[in-house]
Amino acid sequence: MRGFVFILLVLFAVSGYSQQGKKYVRKGNSDYKDGKYQQAEVEYRRALEKDPASFRADYNLGNSLYKQNQYDAAAGRYSSLIEKKKNASDASRYYYNLGNTMFQSKKYSESVDAYKNALRKNPHDVDAKHNLQLAMKMLQNQQQQQKQQQNQNNKENKQNQENQPQQKDQKDQKNDNQDSQKDNPEQQQQQEQQDAENRQPQSVKGQISPEDAERILQALENEEKQVMQKVQEKKEKIHKTPLDKNW
Repeated sequence: MRGFVFILLVLFAVSGYSQQGKKYVRKGNSDYKDGKYQQAEVEYRRALEKDPASFRADYNLGNSLYKQNQYDAAAGRYSSLIEKKKNASDASRYYYNLGNTMFQSKKYSESVDAYKNALRKNPHDVDAKHNLQLAMKMLQNQQQQQKQQQNQNNKENKQNQENQPQQKDQKDQKNDNQDSQKDNPEQQQQQEQQDAENRQPQSVKGQISPEDAERILQALENEEKQVMQKVQEKKEKIHKTPLDKNW
């Protein structure tokens, strides 16, 4: 008799916890409907504390996380529910929402797989078919972009590899020219003379050559001689002029 009473008490306690969990779920649904997704998340977590086996609270918690752009956390909830697989209809819903979270995270390959699984559970799901086509298109675009990027990287690597031997050949050619000059003393002397000429400073604008400078100096000397001759003649004329006597 005591055992029977104990079982009844346990059943009543479990029922009480389940009722409290449902109350939190209803409150969470109300907040979710009003767009209060963070508050809805709190209520669903409270419901799971009272009734950890509540698929409804677990599923709605995933939805509230999705609405807050917490896609990884939402995907974890849906994946956990898929493992439990209550029934085919529920599993289809879990796979569908899992596909949405993967799509939002740009994990298009995983998104395609999730939508396909949703259709396996429910082949008549029109939304899953539509989203599957969209995810497949996005996956194709993503793969094309990755392929183009890979081709671009390969092209750049090939160009770098082609440039390296060319630089080495130029260096080797310079070394060969130096070795050839060492073997031929006359050629080396000509090269040194040419290098010396190349090192001489270039003519500056307005600078005169040595020949022009010599001609200018000669002209100045001739002009100076003419001036001195005229001065001497003038002195002689002055001496010949009679001087006035001062009283």
